Amino acid sequence: MSIDTVELEDAEAALSAPAMLEVKDLVVRYGHGRKAASAPAAVDGVNFTIRPGETVGLVGESGSGKSTIGKAILGLQKVSGGSVSFQGSDITHANSSRRQELGGELRAVFQDPNSSLNPRKTIGASLAEPLRVRGVAAAEARSRAEDMLERVGLPREAVDRYPSQFSGGQRQRISVARALICEPKLVVCDEAVSALDLSTQAQVLNLLADLRDERGLSYLFIAHDISVVQFLAQRVVVLYRGQIMETGPAAAVTESPKHPFTQALVAASPVPRPAEQAERRKLRESLGVRTAAAVAASAGGCPFSQRCPLATDLCTTERPALRSVGQSGVACHYA
Repeated sequence: MSIDTVELEDAEAALSAPAMLEVKDLVVRYGHGRKAASAPAAVDGVNFTIRPGETVGLVGESGSGKSTIGKAILGLQKVSGGSVSFQGSDITHANSSRRQELGGELRAVFQDPNSSLNPRKTIGASLAEPLRVRGVAAAEARSRAEDMLERVGLPREAVDRYPSQFSGGQRQRISVARALICEPKLVVCDEAVSALDLSTQAQVLNLLADLRDERGLSYLFIAHDISVVQFLAQRVVVLYRGQIMETGPAAAVTESPKHPFTQALVAASPVPRPAEQAERRKLRESLGVRTAAAVAASAGGCPFSQRCPLATDLCTTERPALRSVGQSGVACHYA
């Protein structure tokens, strides 16, 4: 049997496997009581699935609802409508005891490692804590913490040091180690590399990819930079004001974007080569997309209509459904 045949069979098996995570018609509104009922939706009818061993990238501008979706999945934000299922089990409104049970299988890596590491605790104590909660003996928890630190490229003796003794990139590696020490099935990475410099970003992204391949992990990778998402994700979901604008295979969405917003997002993505950056700037200007600050939110229809160069009266009155355009699903009447 050829290598290509094996890879094809593996891909087909992944597609036919039950979803690790399924988000259906998710709606999130902020506020309480009547205020929440009348508030605009921060997340409005979002659907996507994540298969075992798959990375789905969630990308969009600030305020698009990316982190809100991550919090809803982790139980940190109340869901107003729709559902979230993990390994076939509905966890939309899971209580605290159920969430504690999920704590070992559903983990998170956040943007700021300082907020997830107690400065008064040693690295070993922080890493061992989720294991100790699950009844792992102190000696075994310490040994597993040392092994995990070694796996993320840090020395075993780091268990006895404090967060302040490490650089920002090293602290993010420690956060990854803490998220993975319980051998989870799904990790939500919420802007996990956005605060790092480019070289450290690359190191952490390579680490996440290696660990995914070794352990068969699934990731929901949330970021505002579509080029970062392109590196790690197999599929991409593009959000704008809480709604999906485009979704599909990472290569199709990032290399041949169909929605005007995705095109603008790709053109705005920074690159290290000045000449290429200048070309991207020209492309972005030629698209004719208005800046977010220049327009108010649309009361109906497509949320991007007030900024879109293709928009007509139909766009302001009728919300476009996701339809197939090439390999992607695109929410645009004219894409």
